[in-house]
Amino acid sequence: MLKKINWCFCLIVLFGQNALAQLPDFTEMVKSNGVAVVNISSTQKAPPEAENAPEQQLPEGMPPEMEEFFKRFLEEQGGGYVPRDTASLGSGFIISSDGYILTNSHVVKDADEIVVKLSDRRELLAKAIGYDARTDVALLKVDAKDLPAVSIGDPNKLQVGEWVLAIGSPFGFEQSVTAGIVSAKGRSLPGGNYVPFIQTDVAINPGNSGGPLFNMEGKVVGINSQIYSRTGGFMGLSFAIPMDVVMNVVDQIKATGKASHGWLGVQIQDVTRELAESFGMKKPQGALVSKVLPGSPAEKAGLQIGDIITEFNGQKIDASGDLPPMVGITPINNKATLKIIRQGETRDIDFKVGLLPEEVDKLAEAKTPAPKHEHNRLGISVTDLTDAQRENMQLGKNGVLVQDVGKGSAKDAGIQRGDVILRIQNEVIRDAADFEKIIKKLPTGKSVAVLIQRQGSPVFLAIKVEK
Repeated sequence: MLKKINWCFCLIVLFGQNALAQLPDFTEMVKSNGVAVVNISSTQKAPPEAENAPEQQLPEGMPPEMEEFFKRFLEEQGGGYVPRDTASLGSGFIISSDGYILTNSHVVKDADEIVVKLSDRRELLAKAIGYDARTDVALLKVDAKDLPAVSIGDPNKLQVGEWVLAIGSPFGFEQSVTAGIVSAKGRSLPGGNYVPFIQTDVAINPGNSGGPLFNMEGKVVGINSQIYSRTGGFMGLSFAIPMDVVMNVVDQIKATGKASHGWLGVQIQDVTRELAESFGMKKPQGALVSKVLPGSPAEKAGLQIGDIITEFNGQKIDASGDLPPMVGITPINNKATLKIIRQGETRDIDFKVGLLPEEVDKLAEAKTPAPKHEHNRLGISVTDLTDAQRENMQLGKNGVLVQDVGKGSAKDAGIQRGDVILRIQNEVIRDAADFEKIIKKLPTGKSVAVLIQRQGSPVFLAIKVEK
């Protein structure tokens, strides 16, 4: 009996040792690369009038959302709001021995003073060479020589499940090391359309922003930029900007002082299962074009609303979020080819990549008149738009305004009062008479694609008429 117990104990010990042997050892990587990671603090000074109005300043440490609330409150009371000096803490890393440093744009944007603290405790003033808000990348420069620098790796070689490591200053705690695995690649996030983010489960917290993400070769494959959180702290979802995107921005900033991005000029959305059925597709895939911007490369190339883009320069597009990064990193004026599905047929469209405009105009919302309860087989009532409304929403001569939504197919599909219906099953809606004529022909029990405009943005919905 004792021999059996001893054998079991030995097996457990051996199994435990083998399991430990499989875990990565990051100690040498941290020793060799930690010296190139820096702490960054930036300060934005308050305007001169703040000195004479201390009673209007808000308490230190107030969360941003509460600060915005109290700012509006003070303004409504007529007292106004005078901001105080604001400070931001983040991380960064040295990419060349002559003092070039990378961090996030949101860490240092609009700062009056940027201080970089090196691993040897030296503190140096940094100059911002350039920012790119669309990718959240900033390039800094300090006056120093022979600095330790990181090696840049290839994020395209990363595999899901691979170990990665981050070094940074969460909450100001310098040289903090955390590790995890790559959870996903090519993630598209709101406000980050031009970045195919690397998702990891590495513990990232406020202050880690701008720090490096290393692969197991000790090379930087990304800049830690964002987290998904309901509390403000780490919840297991962290996102890094791939270094191929970053270095493209760096090269442009060094050359011209700013970064430019490729532009197609369309608004797109994912193809749902219902929309795929309505377009006669076997499975949901691609980027569905809901709007073609006037004067854009897409318009010049003949791209149309309702086209489904399935490839860009031979690269497959599974979801709509795949397309913007592909176009964004393509050099301006380069020729590119789209593979699209139009009314069930596949075709290629060539276009010349344009320059992404600095700002995108927001279209105004429609002013909805009082509803009329005259429902049709979709369960909604519509009315013609006035000339002023068409001009205000830049609709041309098309569209009808949804006045009321009752029970029925339209409500189930998500149609709302105030939406403007532009197309049904690729047929353009010019007025209410057009609308009524078209919906009478709709098949029962089959999904059809409906293009609407809501708060200035076009979107396709799938409606299945039940009766």
